[in-house]
Formats: sequence, C-alpha cells, structure tokens
Amino acid sequence: MKLELHKILALITLSAAVTACDSSSNPGSATGTKAVPAADIVLTNGNIYTVNPSQPWAQAVAINNGKYSYIGDVQSAQRYIGSNTQVIDLAGKMAMPGINDAHVHPMEGAMKDLYNCNFPFTATPNDIAAAVSKCVAEQPEALWIRGGQWGSDFFVDYPMESPRDWLDQISGDKAVYLSDDALHNGWFNSKALELMGIARDTPNPPGVEILKDPKTGEPSGVMLEVFGFMGETLPERSAQEYLAAAQYVVGVANRFGITGMKGASATDQQIGGFIALDNAGGMTAYYAGSLQTPYGHRQQPLDVSELESRRDAQASPHVDTRYIKLFMDGVPTASRTAAMLAPYLPETPDTAATSGTLHISEDVLTADVIAMDKAGFTVKIHTAGDRSVQVALNAIEAARAANGNNELRHELSHAGYIGPDDIQRFAQLNAVVGLTPYIWSPSPIIQSVVNAVGPRGEQYWPIKSLIESGAPLLAGSDWPAAAVNMSPWAAIESMVTRADPIGDYPGQLWPEQAITLAQALEIFTLHSAHALRLGERSGSIELGKSADMIVLNQHLFEVPIKAVSDTLVETVLFEGQLIIGQ
Repeated sequence: MKLELHKILALITLSAAVTACDSSSNPGSATGTKAVPAADIVLTNGNIYTVNPSQPWAQAVAINNGKYSYIGDVQSAQRYIGSNTQVIDLAGKMAMPGINDAHVHPMEGAMKDLYNCNFPFTATPNDIAAAVSKCVAEQPEALWIRGGQWGSDFFVDYPMESPRDWLDQISGDKAVYLSDDALHNGWFNSKALELMGIARDTPNPPGVEILKDPKTGEPSGVMLEVFGFMGETLPERSAQEYLAAAQYVVGVANRFGITGMKGASATDQQIGGFIALDNAGGMTAYYAGSLQTPYGHRQQPLDVSELESRRDAQASPHVDTRYIKLFMDGVPTASRTAAMLAPYLPETPDTAATSGTLHISEDVLTADVIAMDKAGFTVKIHTAGDRSVQVALNAIEAARAANGNNELRHELSHAGYIGPDDIQRFAQLNAVVGLTPYIWSPSPIIQSVVNAVGPRGEQYWPIKSLIESGAPLLAGSDWPAAAVNMSPWAAIESMVTRADPIGDYPGQLWPEQAITLAQALEIFTLHSAHALRLGERSGSIELGKSADMIVLNQHLFEVPIKAVSDTLVETVLFEGQLIIGQ
C-alpha cells in the first residue's frame, strides 16, 4: 500500500536528521555509495578524546580546509585518504582538543624569560644576591635591572631591617625593581626610588602603599600594589621586542599544548606585538587581549568611547580585543590587600585588623560594567577576595537588569574565596568563575594566604561546589604570577588530587572540592574556549570545528593521576596545520 505524501516526507526528514547526527557515517564507501573528497590530513589508530558528550571517543579524524570533516572509526576513515592526504598514525596514543589558557600575562612572561633578572619563588636572600649581582655585572649599560620573583612570605621568613639598603649593597649604580610572586608588590633599591620620585614625604600614588622604615620613616624599599604603577614608570619596550616576545610566547604555549590564550591585562603595545606576528603569518594560537585600564583607586567611571576606539583599532584574524580588565582589589597573601568579608588575622599582636580595600567603589564599578556590557565588551574583573566577588556580582546583576542578558559572559578572576550565598549567583547571572592562578594545592603562596586569612583560609577554590551549581568556569595559569610556566598539566592533576603535583609540599587543600579528570579537561578545553568566544569554533573535536588538536605521550585516563603532571605534548595542530610533530 502506498504511503501518504506527508508520511513519506516525514520519513525523509527523519532519515536526514539521523544521518546528520552520526559523524561516523559517510556517503563514501567501498560499497558503491557516493565518494567523499579526500582529506588534507587523516589522523588514525588513536584514542581521541573529543570533549563532546554525544561522541566522547573516536579512533580517527579527517581534516579538510582546517576543519574536522570526519570523526569516527579507523575503517571508515580510510575513505578520506587520497593520493595527497597526509596520514598520521597515532599508534594508540591519546589525542584531545588544544588547551585554552584563559587568564595569562603572556607578554610579561615572555619579557621575564627573554630579558629580566630571574630567580625562583623559593629564593633565599643569598639566591637573590647572587642573581642580582650577576645581572648587574652582565648589563653594564643598563639603567634598570628588573626581575623577580620573591615569595609572598619572603619578608616574613627573612626579616630585613631595611630591604632598600640590602639591595643597595649589591646593585651598584643600577636601579633595581624586583616583583613578588603575585606581580602585585615590588622591592626597590635607592636608585629606583630616586628615579620614581619616591622620598620620605611622598604621598602614596593611587592604590599604592609605600611601606616606611619604622625607625627612620624613610621608604623601606617595599611598595604594595605597584602592578599598574610600574607599567607607567618603567621604560617602554620597543616594537621589535614586543614582536620577539609574541613569537617566543606563542611557541612556548604550543609546546605545552595551548592553542588559545587570553591576555589578562594587555597594553596596546603588547597587543601590537601579537598583531604584528599575525600579520607576518606567525600566529599559531588564538589570542584574546583584555584591554588594560588604570590600576588602583579611581573615583570616576571609565571612558567607554576611548576603549571602543582602542578595541576597534586593534584586530587581526587571530587577535580579538573585545575584552576589558578591571581591578577590584589586591591579593590575600601577607600583603592583605584583597577585599574580604571578614578581617584577616593581624600581622602582629599590635597590628590593627584589616579586611583589605576595594580599588573601585561599588557605584563606579556598576557604572563601568553596565557601560561595558552595553558596548559589547566581556569584562574580566580581578576579585581575589570574597567581598570583591560579591560587589562584582552585584554590578553584573545591575548590568543584566539594565541591558538584558545578552549572553556576554563577564568573568571574576582569582575568585578563590566566595561567600556561601554567592555560589549560586554565578549560574543565575551567567558570570564566569576564573579558576586562576594554579594554586589549588599546598605551596608557599598558599601558606602565605592561609597565614593571612586565618582558619577559613584553606577553604579556597570551591571548584566542585561551583560545578554542581552550574556556574560557568574558565582556567588560566596567570603566568608568570604564581605559576612557574604555562603548563596546564600540573594544574589539571592538582584539581583532581588537591595536592602538590611536584611533591614538594605535603597535604591537600580542601580535598572535599576535588573534581574528576574529565571535568578538569573540559574546563581547560571547551569551557575556556567559551571565555575566548571560541566555543562554537574550537575547544572540542566536532564536525565543522577548527582542527585544534594535541597528541600526548600518555593516555591520561589510563595512567595514575599523579602521573598527569608529567604529560608531554608530542604533536600540535592549529587550524588543521601541523605545528609540532610528524
């Protein structure tokens, strides 16, 4: 009996829908069905983790014009191999989407590696003396010696009568500026203070605190919250240096398996280095630059038109500047500059308790976020204390009420401390928790935080609770702040173990908040791709998405979790081009 016309059409529609959803099926095969175009590249015989819940694993992929054209089994992948197809045999190795580092200071990290005077976070006074003396001797023509990074508890562990005088003894005629592990605080010698115009009676610059020698009243050589102030003070790097730094850091990122990164606070000169590299055909990673705004205390909202002009003047195929960085507070280390809901432990029995301070009042922040949201910017807000988190969420809530929920996913960076009543608000407001930096395990900087915050200090980074609440998340290294490099693998491991992946520091940090390996990988790939506005283009292995893929030296789901931090990246593809590997 003949089917009615509407039933025939329904069957055709259903068949087409099933075929479209099955990425393993293809019209070309040896049985005589329609041939398919030969792929540019076929990767086969692998364990390919897609981060796509509808097809979590595959054995092979085909790539045409930089995008995935087939994802499935080895046998079906043979149909895509032509005479000019490059075939890569994965030999059973694990492959996955490229990592996205959604909060990093790539130019600062590159400049540190290429040009600065460096020592580890664990450096002792003797280590620092040796490093600075060597740098002074090797740079006879330099006016400034800049470098770091001393640990947050350095002056707690190694009290100095005068940090300035101590540096003077090893710095010769050079101006010396050494940053701490968080990049927020600085240590200076007398020549540096002189060049900056910092003397006994100099008032604190906006947002900066000049610590004084308790005996003499002179500047001690240590200044708190100098991040933005030093950017305006130090001599500017050349355009050639910025281009060299961009080229360097993209190469570093690729070697760690990173195919996308977001600069957490970028100057126009820094962005220019990436644009120059992109125009020269050298960008093998996506870069999103969060436009830098004035650091420290301010009383007036930002000039939206000026920021729009900066955004619109800076773009290239792989460089996106639709982002803004705001700073609400400092850090919850021994400096006690993050804004908290409850007071820190006093530094000494004679010291008055403090809860830190907000850089920007709630009214000014709210005006900024509403205006930036309306102008189409994603706003990244530095919120290291739970009070800053609460105030920032209030501002985002006001922006949603004023402008409607336009799906711009504003971010709260370093939101490791969150009031219990604020956990659910992230999902409600489509606000993103910035899981940065890589400090969710015991370490010197964590010890400094716990010593300052007190008994609740270990309740840091409630990642599991945030996932259960449905909060959007991103992950970022914050390198060179706190993290020794951009590698994501130690951080991924520690999100699962909540323990130091290197094994130098015992114990766990709030182990109840441990998450699964699959959850950690999704945060570092697809979730962080959304933070770069690339979620529909990259971050998972799906048909039509950009072929941004990495091949690892080990199967992450088959090795002990404590081996994940040892992962090496053997092959990197970016937009279907082989960057590292065979």
